[in-house]
Amino acid sequence: MQQSAVPELAHTHTRPIHWLATATALAGVVALSSLLQPRTATAAPTPGAETTTVAAPATSGVDFPLDCGPVKAVVVKRATGDLDGDHRPETVAVVHCDAPMGTPPDGVYVLTRASDGRPRIVATLADPKDRTNVSDIAVRDVAVHATLLGYSSDDVPACCPDVRDSVKWQWKDGAFVRSTPAQARSV
Repeated sequence: MQQSAVPELAHTHTRPIHWLATATALAGVVALSSLLQPRTATAAPTPGAETTTVAAPATSGVDFPLDCGPVKAVVVKRATGDLDGDHRPETVAVVHCDAPMGTPPDGVYVLTRASDGRPRIVATLADPKDRTNVSDIAVRDVAVHATLLGYSSDDVPACCPDVRDSVKWQWKDGAFVRSTPAQARSV
């Protein structure tokens, strides 16, 4: 067996200079990796699909058809999505009068963009005259889904709705059609 000419090899004992060299090399790798990023992925658009992105209409500045007297109308919930298949999103707004007491009934309105770009109401899905409140609203599967709280009779106090309906409005033949899934009503 041949003996090593250097009994203690330099790499068997770490010194501060070794740690400094390792840290410097690691910092260089991290700095270089932050400069070299992959290009942003792009996908080809679906044939016939609109390629420009249009924002959903805002609810500010819209004159909702509510008679609120001395108080103002307030948007309490909203949902957006393409409801008519034109590749431009609509906004569904749940609005009621900002009453200081009680539970004012909600109106549900669909807004789209007019040709001048301003939002405009194109449909009333739930009228406040129906005395309902909306506890949940969403746009999914090209339809508006909502949970409406209402009253079984005029004798039920306004504080305590006793009817719960899950409803869906879908755009068909130029109008929103309301449907209630089977067994969605409860008292």
